[in-house]
Amino acid sequence: MSTAVDTALGFEPHRAWLRGLAYRMLGSQAEAEDAVQDAWLRWNGADVAAVQNPRAFLAQTVTRLCLDRLKSAQAQREHYVGPWLPEPMVETLAAGDDPALAAERAADVSVAFMLALERLSPLERAAFLLHDVFDCDFAEIAEALGRSPAACRQLATRAREQLRSERPRFRPRADEARRLLDAFEQAIASGDATRFKALLADDVRFVSDGGGRIAAARIVVEGLERVTKTWLGFAGKHPPPPGTGFERMRINGLPGLVVRGPDGVVIQTVAIETDARQHITAFYVVRNPEKLRGL
Repeated sequence: MSTAVDTALGFEPHRAWLRGLAYRMLGSQAEAEDAVQDAWLRWNGADVAAVQNPRAFLAQTVTRLCLDRLKSAQAQREHYVGPWLPEPMVETLAAGDDPALAAERAADVSVAFMLALERLSPLERAAFLLHDVFDCDFAEIAEALGRSPAACRQLATRAREQLRSERPRFRPRADEARRLLDAFEQAIASGDATRFKALLADDVRFVSDGGGRIAAARIVVEGLERVTKTWLGFAGKHPPPPGTGFERMRINGLPGLVVRGPDGVVIQTVAIETDARQHITAFYVVRNPEKLRGL
């Protein structure tokens, strides 16, 4: 077997795991893919035969690459126009999904959780993700972050305390999600404010990310009346053109819609968070074309 094949075989089993780590660090699938590709180039140039623990080596490499990228990303986000949301992670809303498995798989990519990660320092985020989400031990994390195991433990503990309440507690089954999305689409199409309000929690939030490139609310809209006015007002001013398609999907683990124009290009994604009574507690709408190109 050639050296190139050996190198690839040592890397490929870890690619999806590394991509998941990088996405949670960066909030961008495109940047996550770039970080993993950069890690591949470094792996390809390393003496891989001498690497005793490939996963630990690659986790260290990707983490350091992500920390470097976060420095420039944080500077850019200081000047970002309107609310920032992560790039959508889209999966099919499969009828046969095991609810427990779907919830576990999606818990750490929900939009609220990804936004909470943004409030952590880069080192806190890395320590928490590597330990609590990706099961690395603190000795490995210390190598990746250039800190002592004790310091990394403290970083993860601080992050955990800040994130304790951020993972979604309620996740509807696929059939429940479809009913909710049907009712949502029908309420929007009808333009009936009473019908629309019946779907919403009193403290509902509307977060839209246009990045200053396309029409979107530039603040977080909160409350039943204000969210209703915003949604129905926007739908009235900007009705979807004939031929627009609506695909029911899971978006960052939440029920959602991928909206495509007549030309097949994605116009926006809408992720919906719910409570135990199946009232909508939050809308997360990504309209920034830069964040939709991958779809």
